Amino acid sequence: MADAQPEPASPSEAASPSEPASPSEAASATTAPIFLVGCQRSGTTMLRLVLDSHSRISCGPETRFLPDLRRIVGRDWERLARFGFPREDWLRRIADFFGGVHADYARGRGKARWADKTPLYAMSLDFVTEVFPDAQIVHVIRDGRDVVVSHRKRFGYWSAVKCVVKWPRYIRTAKAFGATLPADRYHELRYEDAVREPEKTLRGLFEFLGEPWEPGVLDYAEKPHDVAGKYTVEADRRRAAGGTDAAIYGSRVGTYRRELDPFLRLLVWIFSGRTLRELGYR
Repeated sequence: MADAQPEPASPSEAASPSEPASPSEAASATTAPIFLVGCQRSGTTMLRLVLDSHSRISCGPETRFLPDLRRIVGRDWERLARFGFPREDWLRRIADFFGGVHADYARGRGKARWADKTPLYAMSLDFVTEVFPDAQIVHVIRDGRDVVVSHRKRFGYWSAVKCVVKWPRYIRTAKAFGATLPADRYHELRYEDAVREPEKTLRGLFEFLGEPWEPGVLDYAEKPHDVAGKYTVEADRRRAAGGTDAAIYGSRVGTYRRELDPFLRLLVWIFSGRTLRELGYR
């Protein structure tokens, strides 16, 4: 006698593949890597520490080397292809290596998800998303005039001069690639919004990431992070100058009005003016 076959589940019992998960289920299931990019001195370190303060997200030190691995499937491909492995296999190996470093670091800190803050990756988002097809990109944008001032204070005058060309190039490159991604993969965040309305702006960020809101991210300075000692010293100095002890403060917004000299103002107007206007900076 043949074994009795189980009756098929009724429509009400069967899970519908198209039925969306609840917000809490979606958040707990989210494991896509996060890449935080933007022109240097745009507030990416602050946002890195905000992300790193979330109970599920680990955002460690800058890596910077991912574009170097592009050579494997780029200019070195003709030679390396002779190994006989397809390009997709090399991409998988790159993802396993790079992602493995982040995943192990996150796991060691009790975190379920990793993020990478490397401003430079704004120029390589095509490769980043080829290696990590599910990656979510967060692009931090700051008034280019303040970015120039910050370059001068942090890196010197010649760096500020070069920044008037670098800043719009970073903005255009990241925005152009972001326009090719679906809405759940690319998110723009204005530095000015983050410091003026931090909770509102950061709630929007974590909603984009599919993560539950945690008020403690606003007090990121009270939590442990792997940062260089010079960052802590600089952050303390800026807070003191701004007359605040808050982790997130807006005293550096509009510094160009008093700290940008006539020569740099002229260069900004020539090389960055169009991008400033397109972004609504007046």
